[in-house]
Amino acid sequence: MQTDHLSAKFAALADPTRRAILARLALGETSVTELAEPFKMSMPAVSKHLRVLERAGLIARGREAQWRPARIEPEALQEVDRWLEEYRRLWNARLDRLEDYLNELQAAEQPKPARKPVAKKAGAKRGRKS
Repeated sequence: MQTDHLSAKFAALADPTRRAILARLALGETSVTELAEPFKMSMPAVSKHLRVLERAGLIARGREAQWRPARIEPEALQEVDRWLEEYRRLWNARLDRLEDYLNELQAAEQPKPARKPVAKKAGAKRGRKS
């Protein structure tokens, strides 16, 4: 079964260890050994996470003698960002409409200001002309 690129990226990003690896790689290229340091897992387990990220196109790995540096592929995240942007715009528009509706409800519920009685002048009596 062939998976589309976007699904592969989201599947790779679903794992917190892989997201942590990407966060580390965002700081710069590094070796598998350095990537494995903060995790309590074997080197083969870290390598498996790296293979998932590499198949999703989120990282690239090179070879320099015995050193196999890994680096993030930031342009690969652009496809994810474009997909998310459509929903970000949709939800922002919906939230704006909700805010407008709530403001209308609040305005309709506020009591109208009471009329102030007209103050009478001291000494003046009603109905009498002087």
